[in-house]
Amino acid sequence: MAESIRLHEGDANPGFALPDATGAVVRPEDFAGRRLIVYFYPAAFTPGCTTEACDFRDNLASLQAAGAAVVGISPDSVERLAEWAEAEQLQFPLLSDEDHSVAEAWGAWGTKVVNGQERVGLIRSTFVLSGDGSIESAEYGVDPKGHVDRLRAQLAA
Repeated sequence: MAESIRLHEGDANPGFALPDATGAVVRPEDFAGRRLIVYFYPAAFTPGCTTEACDFRDNLASLQAAGAAVVGISPDSVERLAEWAEAEQLQFPLLSDEDHSVAEAWGAWGTKVVNGQERVGLIRSTFVLSGDGSIESAEYGVDPKGHVDRLRAQLAA
């Protein structure tokens, strides 16, 4: 498999138009004029993804106070996302990218190492978009623990 692309500060975001857990289509343009945290995670109801999502949930007010909105993207179905959002009381959009085409366009799909074995799948990644939609920061291979604290510090700077 060819290496996936990598986005960098100043790049235009590749965009998306994906259904959320309610079926409504969400796009980056919906958040124009404010920062948008776009985070890609492998699967709902898994330990690392739940840790990360609940950390965003628990810090959502402070992120919003810093002028940022949050969306999470995974290859899960809309139905699975709805179940997870309800179970974990997640109050930000979770978007379904079942064919992983958006993850591929953002460089969040490719070869990764899981339990010592190489496999192709979603690479936990986070992007901060500026108010004009350009990439303010891009991080690949994100550790879910402490991730939101790092973002909060970055947004405060």
